[in-house]
Amino acid sequence: MTITLYCFRPAAGLPDASPFVTKAMVLLKMAGLDYVEDRSGFSKAPKGKQPYINDDGDIVADSTFIRFHLERKYGTDFDAHLSDEQKAVGWCVEKMCEEHLYWIIVRMRWMDDANFERGPARFFDSAPTIVRPLAKWFIRRRIAKSLWAQGMGRHSASEIDALGIRDIEALATLIGDKPYLFGDMPCGADATVFAFVASALSPMGESAVRDAALANANLVAYRDRIMQAYFPETETA
Repeated sequence: MTITLYCFRPAAGLPDASPFVTKAMVLLKMAGLDYVEDRSGFSKAPKGKQPYINDDGDIVADSTFIRFHLERKYGTDFDAHLSDEQKAVGWCVEKMCEEHLYWIIVRMRWMDDANFERGPARFFDSAPTIVRPLAKWFIRRRIAKSLWAQGMGRHSASEIDALGIRDIEALATLIGDKPYLFGDMPCGADATVFAFVASALSPMGESAVRDAALANANLVAYRDRIMQAYFPETETA
């Protein structure tokens, strides 16, 4: 049995540039399942995005559906130690990260020129030199349209910072002085929270939001704790 995880690549102290891929990696590691990484599968992604997995012929796209698949096929219960209320809170926190903080991180990485050159611009290094500027322009334009359609792109930079800081402070408050989101053991939601805390802390996104994350020592310690547990070979930036 071989699980192939289709992903992007490590970047700026992150196991993968995508927090959703990082989430899937942590879930696989939490489940104790071996996997191999394939960084050449984006063009075949069934939903036009990564991550997705090939689990012995079963193709599963989207990090949350990957989690559902692991729970169903392997009997993994990421939340066995949680109460029903904690499970509900965990789901809400995940959605805050994935449906709100995500767009803030996208904006600060892709729409800020300095951050773009520091991070996402490197993703185009393998493109032919003659088409690289056009490819960058096209993708940034498409992302700007997505930000506008989602709604985050309609706000000013300072307004987006204010929203992102509120997310960061909420995460810092929820984690508090606990090792993980709900105590001494990680749960499924920790895979998501870690992925987004690590992304917010990455120098790929210099911003007031990153400053807020760095100012919360418990978030830095939380990132470092999970990084050491699951990605000891990755040096945080």
